[in-house]
Amino acid sequence: MATIHSGADITPTKLELLTEWISGQRWYVGHGRPRLRKLDSWRLDDPQGEVGVETLVVLDEAGTTPVVYQVPLTYRGAPLPGAEAALVGETDHSVLGHRWVYDAPHDPVYVTQMLELLRGRVAAQAGSVSDTVDPDIVGAPHPAWRGDPVVGSSRVLAGEQSNTSIIITPTPGTGGPVILKLFRTLSSGENPDITLQGALAASHSPFVPASVGHVAGAWQRDDAKGGAPGRDLGQLAFAQEYLEGTTDAWRSALQMAAAGTDFGDRARELGRAVAHVHETLARALPARAPEPADIDRQVAVMRRRAALATSEVPSLSAHDARVAAVLETAATADWPALQRIHGDLHLGQVLDVPDRGWVLIDFEGEPLRPLAERNDLDCPLRDVAGILRSLDYVAGTLERSDRPVDARAWCTAAQTAFLDGYAEIGEDPRGHGGLLTAFVLEKALYEVVYEARHRPGWLSLPVTAVDRLLEVST
Repeated sequence: MATIHSGADITPTKLELLTEWISGQRWYVGHGRPRLRKLDSWRLDDPQGEVGVETLVVLDEAGTTPVVYQVPLTYRGAPLPGAEAALVGETDHSVLGHRWVYDAPHDPVYVTQMLELLRGRVAAQAGSVSDTVDPDIVGAPHPAWRGDPVVGSSRVLAGEQSNTSIIITPTPGTGGPVILKLFRTLSSGENPDITLQGALAASHSPFVPASVGHVAGAWQRDDAKGGAPGRDLGQLAFAQEYLEGTTDAWRSALQMAAAGTDFGDRARELGRAVAHVHETLARALPARAPEPADIDRQVAVMRRRAALATSEVPSLSAHDARVAAVLETAATADWPALQRIHGDLHLGQVLDVPDRGWVLIDFEGEPLRPLAERNDLDCPLRDVAGILRSLDYVAGTLERSDRPVDARAWCTAAQTAFLDGYAEIGEDPRGHGGLLTAFVLEKALYEVVYEARHRPGWLSLPVTAVDRLLEVST
């Protein structure tokens, strides 16, 4: 077996290799040079006995908040053709000799064995001689999935920032394409992407991809937290139906807006789809009337967002009184029931699927919010506000171009149609007008912070939106 065990001499060590490599990955959230410590490891055996397949769970202690990463690696005795960009480094092993070390999602052996684990057909093994066999690394096939895909080919989806997704084309006769999402940063608890999409798939919702299954696992708890020693439990990977030949709603809306084409019918369909998803989640998962403490907590978050946006863009302080008035209206408003929601809904999280219509994806919630918060019950108006702001971004993007289109009129018509469609299935969001305005304002302030930090050339879009919102609300 080609697995590299930690009991043998390795030069450079696995942690030394990772320290040089990990900071250049898009999903690495730290800044500067990482300081890594191994928490755990586990492996998947290559049936041919030629490739070592190991997943390391490492803690980066370089920042003020330690972060746990999942880093699967494969070890090969010869270079993997076509995978030069996936090479983590080379190392010499005292028993096995020279080894090429790869980022495992790019290696077909890892992809095959990971899908086998997820479908419950193989078991994880101890990562090294110092580890115990971990029975908590288990696959959980989704009961509603039909068929058992066998990997024919695979490729890593480019451009992701927080996870790594692998597109799997099964061998003929074993089902349709699958996307396997590997969670790079790990947190104890349930991942809402799995919980929510799994519940929707079990309800046979046509508005989300069908779920294939997931992998759950355990790793040694970070002893720097000062808590009791033990293990954290969380979810490591998730697979679902891959919808080929699609574009996202952002591109569809932008193309139609640029051509001066009315988006009303598509926006109305999108409103119905979002309302259907909310209705299904409220039925399949817990929901309840909000208590005063819930409202206080939500409004407190809005106020913190407003303060943060003003710290990034001091000119917004001219709006302090009007922002305070909008948020005070939210604090005293009649709130709808709290339930599970998407949590980070915008046009880029919606696929336009031929002969099927709109399909919502990526139910993880705002990636920068702690996992516990993303699993809380929330207000469905947050998702509605996300789409309204995204449609406004389409108009703002169009206004930056030289297209002879009335972008504001296009946006107003699309937003109205979206709300009309939502009201056909669920409660009309406009019945909570002041509260909806507060959620739209909160989203715009979130965008102010993002653009100020990452895309200052786009800052005028959310700042102008804040101006416009506050003028209308007063």
